[in-house]
Amino acid sequence: MGPDLDIVIPVYNEQQVLRESVERLHTYRRQNLAELGVRITIADNASTDDTSLIAAQLADELPGVRLLRIDQKGRGLALRCAWAASDAEVVAYMDVDLSTDLAALEPLVAPLLDGGADIAIGSRLAKGARVRRSLKREAISRTYNLLLTTLLDVNFSDAQCGFKAVRRSALLPLLDRIENENWFFDTELLYLAQQDGLALNEVPVHWTEDPNSSVHLRKTVAEDLRGIRRLRSARRPRRGAAEPAPGPKSRRSPGHRGAGVGTTPG
Repeated sequence: MGPDLDIVIPVYNEQQVLRESVERLHTYRRQNLAELGVRITIADNASTDDTSLIAAQLADELPGVRLLRIDQKGRGLALRCAWAASDAEVVAYMDVDLSTDLAALEPLVAPLLDGGADIAIGSRLAKGARVRRSLKREAISRTYNLLLTTLLDVNFSDAQCGFKAVRRSALLPLLDRIENENWFFDTELLYLAQQDGLALNEVPVHWTEDPNSSVHLRKTVAEDLRGIRRLRSARRPRRGAAEPAPGPKSRRSPGHRGAGVGTTPG
């Protein structure tokens, strides 16, 4: 029988921050989620530095940590492979920089474990969120989510926050339909979940921008715009809104195709 929760950290050339972040998450898990069975999966998608070596060391040293090696680049691909290979009831992911305060983790996954929602997202734009980031990043984020609302009629507030979880039974029917294998993967997942009428829970988060982020904004924006155009052209009437009951719109919680893979169990 698998764990209750599998937290995936997708990484590419993150040797500088990987150990500190995983040790911090592991400590938080032990102190705050001791009643749950929790696995931490480091999904290394073709790093060329010492990321894989450090991840293997962490898997050896820390109980409940494992390394999944993927031989192709792509953040979405890493999530697809790690989630598809998981046997957990709920699968989640967070960015390796841990920009989102870990205090939001329990309210993120609780509604999924108790059956109150199918998918949960951290939101930097929901009421109660506290965010520290540059005006440029803030403007891009708000503009992007406004485009999603206008062009795709979505009812979630923040598609790209790197802090999400989903019940695996609800996820598996979606994975083969997601075409993007990079940064647009999140948006496509949420859009398809809404199209299928899955219950969505939003958690306002405390989020601090990482000044050393490796995200290339111009390239990512171009990819996102192409993805929006593709989804809009293939748009079909959705079977139901992504709204859990009770609550208007999406529920808001208080608080904060193939690649070779190999696994190093923790």
